Amino acid sequence: MATTSRRFLRPFLYTSAAAVAGGGVLYYVYRPRRLPGSDPASVPPPRYTDDGRFQPPRFPLVKTRDEQITDLKKSSGTIDTKGVLGALTGGKKGSTIKGQEKQDNNEPYDLLIIGGGATGSGIALDAVTRGLKVAMVEREDFASGTSSKSTKLVHGGVRYLEKAVWELDYNQYKLVKEALRERKYFLDTAPHLSSWLPIMIPVQNWWQAPYFWAGTKFYDLLAGSEGIESSYFLTKSKALDAFPMLKQENLFGALVYYDGAHNDSRMNVSIAMTAALYGATVVNHIEVTSLEKDANGKLIGARVKDRVQEKDGLKPQEFSIRAKGIINATGPFTDAVRKMDEPEVPEIVAPSSGVHVILPGYYSPSKMGLIDPKTSDGRVIFFLPWLGNTIAGTTDAPTAISQNPIAGEEEINWILSEIQAYLAPDLNVRRGDVLAAWSGIRPLVKDPHSKNTESLVRNHLITVSDSGLLTCAGGKWTTYRQMSEEAVDEAIKRYNLRTNPLLHVPRVSGSEMIDDAAPLDGTCQTHQVRLVGAHGFSNTLFINLIQHFGLESIVAKHLTESYGDRAWTVAALSAPTEQRYPVRGLKISALYPFIDGEVRYAVRHEYAQTAVDVLARRTRLAFLNAQAALEALPTVIDLMTEELGWSKKRQEKEWHDTVQFLASMGLAKSKLSVTRKDVESGKAGEYDEHERKLYSRHDRPADTMESDSQFASGEKPMVSTDSPVNK
Repeated sequence: MATTSRRFLRPFLYTSAAAVAGGGVLYYVYRPRRLPGSDPASVPPPRYTDDGRFQPPRFPLVKTRDEQITDLKKSSGTIDTKGVLGALTGGKKGSTIKGQEKQDNNEPYDLLIIGGGATGSGIALDAVTRGLKVAMVEREDFASGTSSKSTKLVHGGVRYLEKAVWELDYNQYKLVKEALRERKYFLDTAPHLSSWLPIMIPVQNWWQAPYFWAGTKFYDLLAGSEGIESSYFLTKSKALDAFPMLKQENLFGALVYYDGAHNDSRMNVSIAMTAALYGATVVNHIEVTSLEKDANGKLIGARVKDRVQEKDGLKPQEFSIRAKGIINATGPFTDAVRKMDEPEVPEIVAPSSGVHVILPGYYSPSKMGLIDPKTSDGRVIFFLPWLGNTIAGTTDAPTAISQNPIAGEEEINWILSEIQAYLAPDLNVRRGDVLAAWSGIRPLVKDPHSKNTESLVRNHLITVSDSGLLTCAGGKWTTYRQMSEEAVDEAIKRYNLRTNPLLHVPRVSGSEMIDDAAPLDGTCQTHQVRLVGAHGFSNTLFINLIQHFGLESIVAKHLTESYGDRAWTVAALSAPTEQRYPVRGLKISALYPFIDGEVRYAVRHEYAQTAVDVLARRTRLAFLNAQAALEALPTVIDLMTEELGWSKKRQEKEWHDTVQFLASMGLAKSKLSVTRKDVESGKAGEYDEHERKLYSRHDRPADTMESDSQFASGEKPMVSTDSPVNK
């Protein structure tokens, strides 16, 4: 009897266990997930009151740039603080917020951060939300270097995971795990600037399918609760349906996994502006000319100058900034700052060039990217939709350090040839289709304390000199927040700083209805501190803007996805079109949704000081289409002149400087000498012989265009050339 019971009980238990395990796997794969941006806004959009009045959001304002510079000077006790703030603001309501009041004294800063890229801005936000007194200065503009020239991905890195497995490299594994966690924080704290993106891996042989499937599932498993969506396999027909441009030959199917994408420079600017709202002194176009030390050789501050005064034709006044600790977060220029501290210090940066090209949007689906995990020379290349166009890259080669490196023709042609190998043969990838191309410098670093000084650090490096200069270098965009946290932790320990809870927290949301989710108790909370624009953002916010301002749909979507709830302010700053529809928003380029209100907003609320600041990093027009940026330049200069009161000489300088910058964005050499008059007369839009051949430009409507015909005018192709008819 017992034997019979066991005979039936054992299969039942095995079956039950298999069912439970299978059900668990199915639930894990298909469990409900909270997708970024799918939640309703924390702060609902404004409504009309019962008496018909509309109440727009009232957001707190950052200090003006002049006020921030005054605060920098106060730290060294070189100016009288009495009445200065009132004189600068003119009693303007809202020019100062409560979180900034603590800086109105002559005490030195706890931290002075040199560099306004992703890392420097992240350190400023982390430190100020721990209650420290913080200053950050940037020689050019926020995200003017590497931070605006990324692949636009927020990712753990499937290629790093592959290396970690095959090379049994724990550091690579840790880097992927850390990046996947940080990816989730991106999507939570800035849902308007970051989003999830499915990325396809083409499978050309049947035996590759289980290999890629195992890799993407391991990637999902590592992400855990930080995951977005689960990876999945597509048959050949489904792959071609999702990505019609793919080459059918030798295509077995495809694996699709999920990663994050973002607007890198707007993310950087938002981090810096959020730090300013919380009370940090944040100033761009301030150059550090030297570091200052006390009698014991310890750093006590820096000497700086305002480069905007130089642009205005004035002699810049140098002044000192006092700080208890100085952090070097200058990316590729790390060694230049280190040598200000110790001239003989060995260099630690090994700069690597990454070239990207921008192609028209028809080269890729609007919601699906592609990765080639093994190019002809073993590198990885991404092919991704971005802001209506297609971005492809990147290369990886040693390079010299410069402010605006130029993408070489060899690198551009290599990218185009690799793309062609994956696309259908009837799609011709043409050099003339490249709308923009740029080179970003990735600051790989060597550990100065390592015995093997040639070995590169795989993630990031934090080191402190004898005089007290803390350097944070290396890493990647995705892990900027973790790097910042570690840098501030080290600074607190090295400089004996005391953190404090924030008692007067600004209402970044612009509403008294809610407080931010982060408990600012003196510990690191940047994984919860939502950036400017995040609180009132939702996927349907653009509809509210259309209904209130009469914006064009594509413009309204662009504004909400670039500014979040601050799109209300941008739209309000836009001029009326005097047309039936759209009602507001004058485009600065007919090809893209950027409007005049963005230029005014950039100057008034985001410290834009040059036309390049606007064209490259507040809007992304220079990155999307260099020629379109050139054609928009007169409009941008005019709008900024209205805001900043530029002289004629300054306008001419802006023209020259911007055209030179556009050369680094891929503007044709034939356009580098054009004048404003050329652009306004349409001469700059004239095409050269190469461009003429790209399209049938001047043919009259006909079944067969004249330029398409292989035969002379009047010749009959179906009759022999020897026939009298053709003579």
